[in-house]
Amino acid sequence: MATIRTARDSQWGETFARLKAMTSEGRYEEVEAEARTLAALPRRPWRRRPPHWEARVLATGAAVMHGRMAEALDELDTLIAELEPVGLNSQMLRLIARSNRVVALSGLRRYAEAETEANGVLRELNQIAHRAPVAALEVNTLRHLAVVLCGLARHEEAEAVARGNLSRANGPAAGVLHTTLAHSLNGQGRYEEALAEIRRSPTRPPRYAAGYPDLVAAEALYGLGRRAEAEDAVRRSLADCERRLHPAHPRTGEARALLARVTGQEPGEESPEEPGEPGEPGE
Repeated sequence: MATIRTARDSQWGETFARLKAMTSEGRYEEVEAEARTLAALPRRPWRRRPPHWEARVLATGAAVMHGRMAEALDELDTLIAELEPVGLNSQMLRLIARSNRVVALSGLRRYAEAETEANGVLRELNQIAHRAPVAALEVNTLRHLAVVLCGLARHEEAEAVARGNLSRANGPAAGVLHTTLAHSLNGQGRYEEALAEIRRSPTRPPRYAAGYPDLVAAEALYGLGRRAEAEDAVRRSLADCERRLHPAHPRTGEARALLARVTGQEPGEESPEEPGEPGEPGE
């Protein structure tokens, strides 16, 4: 297996391909640790493709996908300021970092800033589309934008963005986009349609989307008055979030808040004790 030592031997392409494959497998902690080690290697400015920047972009991206939005955002701001788009490779890395920044801002509910950043990334991608393969990053950024628009309660616009890009999304990302489309339908009160979209999502979403389909399904079920099913779904969502995401991930808090609404219990409130069984929490 390739290691940081092979990276020192100039095998940058193989090393980064392996780290990106690990990211797709949801191995965020490993990717971040190895990318940070790679970024700390002595820089060699004569190389045409310095690995330092790509390693830092990979590390911060892994932190965002894991759910550490606040700390990642500070690092992304610094990284983006340093990554001047002096060449096409540096420009693409900067755009990837900015797209990750959209996710971090959205996770922190700074939706207006996230929308501004997403639109800026999309404009710049359009300007360089004739020079670089930008389709994957463009679709990812549009997917993030749809989530941001839901956060701004502009659900019809979110639906248009999600529907308009379903045919362009591939693999697990397509399933996640179906979930975002369902989220936008929930915001419009179209709960049956939302459930139909959820069925098109993967049964086991990529790790960064852990708990997302069940959370959106629970919102739809709750909207339809099917509280018992909604509770089952949101409990599955919460368990998935707690098992697969960082404790600081905003989706975990969203799942807890929805569970409190569904059960009529405030977050952190103890369940009432059953008569005759002092000290035993209710089920």
